[in-house]
Amino acid sequence: MSVVVGVGVIIVNDKGEVLLGKRTSQHAPYWSIFGGHVDPGETFEECAIREIQEEIGLTIQDPKVYGICNNIETYHEEGKHTVSVCLLAKYTGGKPRLMEPEKCEQLIWCVPNRLPEPHFEASRNAIKLWQKSLFYSAT
Repeated sequence: MSVVVGVGVIIVNDKGEVLLGKRTSQHAPYWSIFGGHVDPGETFEECAIREIQEEIGLTIQDPKVYGICNNIETYHEEGKHTVSVCLLAKYTGGKPRLMEPEKCEQLIWCVPNRLPEPHFEASRNAIKLWQKSLFYSAT
């Protein structure tokens, strides 16, 4: 088994809300920020821009890496070990659209202190790091 590297992108609007989607596929029924696996030869920023375009049809500008999380709980539950590079992008407009309805069924803007449940571990970890201005936390 190998460890997979992914990105998680927090898109934040002027009200301080984050954009979340409700998953329908392998991570159903979890709520989560958006992101995905890093392709070979791709930077974290390129991956973030590509995944956001593919998943919700938005073009994000200048995403910034702010942290990393090691998603051990998901490994124990599902047998899949993912390390997530966390990026932050400011919402600059446009209407988010469900580009992959087979993977995501709903979009919401949410206050980060009141995350909907159930919530995907990697997303919860990324939001916690951002809120606490941490690069990494072992817990």
